[in-house]
Amino acid sequence: MTGRPAPDPIPPFLLLGMTAVTGIVDAVSFLALGHVFTANMTGNVVFLGFAASGAAGVSIVRSGVALIAFLLGAAAGGRIAFQMTSHPPHHWASRAFGVDAGLLLAGAGAALGLRSSAGEDSAPLFAVITLTAIAMGLRNATVRRLAIADLTTTVLTLTITGLAADSSMAGGANPRWRRRLASVLCMFAGAAAGGFMLRHSVSLPLLVCGLASAAAALMVGARPRFPGGRSTGDGAGPRG
Repeated sequence: MTGRPAPDPIPPFLLLGMTAVTGIVDAVSFLALGHVFTANMTGNVVFLGFAASGAAGVSIVRSGVALIAFLLGAAAGGRIAFQMTSHPPHHWASRAFGVDAGLLLAGAGAALGLRSSAGEDSAPLFAVITLTAIAMGLRNATVRRLAIADLTTTVLTLTITGLAADSSMAGGANPRWRRRLASVLCMFAGAAAGGFMLRHSVSLPLLVCGLASAAAALMVGARPRFPGGRSTGDGAGPRG
C-alpha cells in the first residue's frame, strides 16, 4: 500500500472539455430555444416557478419538457452504468459519452428545422430541447457515477463555493484550486463560444458539441485497463 489516492478513471482534461460543451449547450438552449435550460436543471425549476407566477418570457411547457427529458437521460445513464458494473469505468463511460454524442448530433440535425430563433413552439424546437436535455441528463448521471472531485461538467455552484470556502483567505489549503478554476473558465469559454456560433446558426454549436463528445468517447474507450483491473465507478460520491 503506497497511500496514494486511486487514479481518476477518466482524465480530468476530458471532463474539462465536456464542461465547455455544457456551456455551449446552455448558450443554445437559453438564447435560441426560448429561455430554457437543457443542462442546468436548477435554472429550469426556477423558470417553472416564474412561469407559474405568470411572469412573461418563460414557458412552463418548454421547461417542463426539458426537465422530464433530463430525468429520462439521467435514468438511462444510471442504467448503462449499473448494467456494466463488471467492466472498468472507462468502458461504460465511453458508451455513455458515445450515446451523448449521438443525441447532440441528432439535436444539431433537428435544429436545421428551426425557422426562427426562440420563436413559437414547434416540433423542431421541442425535438432540440428533448434531445439535448436527454444527452445532458445521461452525461450528468455518468459523471456523477465516475465521482471525480470538482468535475461535475454541468454545475458550478459547489465548485465556486469550494474555491472561496477552502481558500487561504478563509483559512483553507486551496485544495484542487487549479481544477476548480479551470472548470469555471471552461464553462465561461463554452458559453461565450456558443453565443458566438449562434450568430451563424443554431445547428453549428450543437454539431461542435456532438463532435467533441464523440472525440471524448473514443479517447475514453481507448484507455487501457487500470492496474489490477480495478473499477472505481462504484457510485460513491466525489472523493474529497
